[in-house]
Amino acid sequence: MSNGSLSHLAFYVEVLLKLDELDVPYVIIGGFAASMFGTTRVTLDIDIVVALEEKHIQALAASFPLPPYYADPNQMRNAMEKGMTFNIIDGSRGEKVDLFPITMDERYRPALDHRLRRRLEPTGVEPFNVWVARPEDVVIGKLMAWQEGRSTRQSDDIYEMMLFHFLQHPVVDSFDYEYVARRAAETGEDAMALWHFLLKSARETAEKNLDQM
Repeated sequence: MSNGSLSHLAFYVEVLLKLDELDVPYVIIGGFAASMFGTTRVTLDIDIVVALEEKHIQALAASFPLPPYYADPNQMRNAMEKGMTFNIIDGSRGEKVDLFPITMDERYRPALDHRLRRRLEPTGVEPFNVWVARPEDVVIGKLMAWQEGRSTRQSDDIYEMMLFHFLQHPVVDSFDYEYVARRAAETGEDAMALWHFLLKSARETAEKNLDQM
């Protein structure tokens, strides 16, 4: 898929390519993942969940050495142990990439276990493949974020994703609605109610648009 220019995310791209090269288990979630499934909102960063073992920690630290980089293996170990965010910094550009260990929130484990391989074709960059959460798990992540902060940004993203989905799959539909409904119920009653409302609204809008074609 085409993602336009990723010039503002150049260091993220560098880190993603390195994660792939080192065979580090990771998955892209959040707004950037949603943009791969139909949302139009521009995001300024990429949310990356990782599952690091000691071999990955050593390899990452060696791949981004001082100077100009900062990738502290002790910080990575502490992050995995305590479930905290850690980062890799490019001191020459003043940029950093935040990484989220799976131990920070095990509810993202299904996103990592069922990730999809997708191709990015950004302007000015050689096309490359990344691991991204499947649409169902992107929706769940956004429902969890909405439950915590009640941000309309999250609900808008879910609506746009499902509208795009219905427009692209009017006949054959492989989306796992039962899975999302179950996870939404586990997230909270309000999250479940929001999911059903957004699902119904997106389906009705898609049906109207398809009828007019």
